[in-house]
Amino acid sequence: MSDLPQQAFREEAYELLAELETALLELEERPDDMEVVGQIFRAMHTIKGSGAMFGFSDISNFTHEVETVYDLVRNGRIDVSKALVEISLQARDHIEELLNACCSGTAVDQEKNAELVTQLQQFMPEIQKPAAQSQDKAGTAASDENELRTYRIAFNPHPHILQNGTKISALLDELGDLGACHSVGQMSKIPSLDQLEPELCYVSWNVLLTSTCSEDAIRDVFMFVEDDCDLGIHLIDTGEEGEEERQRLGDILVGRGEVTQADIDRVLEKSKRIGEMLVEAGLVDQDQIEAALQEQKVIRAAREQRQSKKQEKAPVASSLRVPAERLDDLVNLVGELVTVQSRLSQVAAIRHDADLDSIAEEVERLTEELRDSTLNIRMLPIGSTFSKFKRLVRDIASNLNKEVEFETAGAETELDKTVIEQLNDPLIHIIRNSMDHGIEMPDVREAAGKTRHGTVFLGAEHSGDSVTIEIRDDGKGLDAEKLRQKAIAKGVISEDDTLTEQECFQLIFAPGFSTAEQVSGLSGRGVGMDVVKRAIEALRGSIELHSKPGHGTTVRMRIPLTLAIIESLLVTIDGNSFILPLTAVEECIELTRADVEEAHGRHLAKLRGSLVPYIPLRKTFGITTEAPPIQQIVITQTGARRLGFVVDNVIGEHQTVIKPLGPLYKDLRTISGGTILGDGSIALILDLVQLMHQADVQEKNLESDHE
Repeated sequence: MSDLPQQAFREEAYELLAELETALLELEERPDDMEVVGQIFRAMHTIKGSGAMFGFSDISNFTHEVETVYDLVRNGRIDVSKALVEISLQARDHIEELLNACCSGTAVDQEKNAELVTQLQQFMPEIQKPAAQSQDKAGTAASDENELRTYRIAFNPHPHILQNGTKISALLDELGDLGACHSVGQMSKIPSLDQLEPELCYVSWNVLLTSTCSEDAIRDVFMFVEDDCDLGIHLIDTGEEGEEERQRLGDILVGRGEVTQADIDRVLEKSKRIGEMLVEAGLVDQDQIEAALQEQKVIRAAREQRQSKKQEKAPVASSLRVPAERLDDLVNLVGELVTVQSRLSQVAAIRHDADLDSIAEEVERLTEELRDSTLNIRMLPIGSTFSKFKRLVRDIASNLNKEVEFETAGAETELDKTVIEQLNDPLIHIIRNSMDHGIEMPDVREAAGKTRHGTVFLGAEHSGDSVTIEIRDDGKGLDAEKLRQKAIAKGVISEDDTLTEQECFQLIFAPGFSTAEQVSGLSGRGVGMDVVKRAIEALRGSIELHSKPGHGTTVRMRIPLTLAIIESLLVTIDGNSFILPLTAVEECIELTRADVEEAHGRHLAKLRGSLVPYIPLRKTFGITTEAPPIQQIVITQTGARRLGFVVDNVIGEHQTVIKPLGPLYKDLRTISGGTILGDGSIALILDLVQLMHQADVQEKNLESDHE
């Protein structure tokens, strides 16, 4: 049997666990929000039901305990408390551990499992509260839920339902958990033995369920097989006073679908109808019979209309779950197509064939649309990452005995899934630092005239072809002089070095640098912010740090939207091709030999009345051949810094499919990747941030030599 259904369950379960964590943290803030309680219950119910259906009995049995507790909360029999939320978060983590154990085939920690079940069951005695008290808490809705109803469920599985791993017995058992259940298998469709295929399902079931549950709860049982069966759920007895106690046999058979109304009518035609017999007996006249028949027709039409509304199927899901590997393969194929399209355009330009030019233009248009559509498929809201950090902040605040509120903004901002995955660790480092070093203890904050609780803010917003992510706290901030003294003590800088306040802040990113007075479980080992900076720069991004003593610290990162295909500027130096990310390029200007002589050896260019420093890339790359008389300066803007890069020629805009250089070139900082051009040659992608950093280092070394 294929493992695909179980894989689908695991993916769904991980998503539900992420939603569950968010809902539990919301419940801690709003313990009276019954909508959040319902969301938690439904997530638990879905994990339990689908876990049982796909053979994950450990997950199903444990989740059932949590679900039971929240069913009592939902019915107003248990109050939400911090202790309940805490044990629920631990239970959520344990469910994730059980899921990981099932995926890896490792043993389940039964001792921890039993301990958590015992703690959960400690909340069970709360159900002994007086009924009147429970009713006051839950309101009339809960009272209505306690009314017994009887449903007729027609479950007709499609023949191939067993081939996706579905266990029908588990579905029927779950129905039995909802109330008194009577099921009858319909075996009329089972073929003879020589025609029977063992992997197909030929049996359908008629089930009578008497329960206090709603129709939605019954449909939840069949949530994962609704596309693999025909399902009919009919409320045949609401238990309301005055409701007709007895149904005619013919109506029941028609309702079950065993016979049609036409069959009943055909049989009844052979005998006199009750109306005719009543008229013949002189008890009523024909007009009275006609009026009664008309009333019967109206009532029947109204009932059919109500029934049709109940049986309307939910709209088909507009989204499709696709493995990430398939999306990666699709992006790679589109990247190859972009390269071939570039080659086609180049050939068309050489041959000057009108028909070929037309085809090349059409292929270029379609390729651009396909590229944009494919990259959009991989775009995910960054809020999927933000939600993880709410739990992180809660747990760290608890460990440090601090009071911290976590605020977010821009959760809907979209980024490539690959970028989001690589952002996780840097964001964790920064948030931990904000909590440990930035936010003060409640008493210290109060003495400084602040609120007892600190605030950590995490926000994102689009900025052109990039996303700006900001992490901000209202803690004690950074002391530039203390940072400088710490750096001198650690040998990061010498005592004679003169640094601006901003340069002192940048010391945070030096390898091995830490402001912690002692090593803790969170920080102080000198590993963190230098790793963060390298990770951000590996994403072709930039990071800035700003702080004000007593008011807090802000870390701002600028990250490209995608790492797969970018718009770029193609340039050449001594016949070699290079790529500059177009998002950083502002404009291009000429640099003549006269301009160089006028600057007296300084690398400064005049641009509309202002001076812009530039880096001669020929010198950076050690190219000794003579430069052309007129070169080009590509003016770029990275963060708050404006800098030019001198090249021989600017070819023009180019769609660049980024290819990694491989492990052999992992220490090559100034080149972030490569790409294949239309003629089959290779162009290297320049890392502008690293080039700027290298230029700064060289400039400082020159200044030291002059001294």
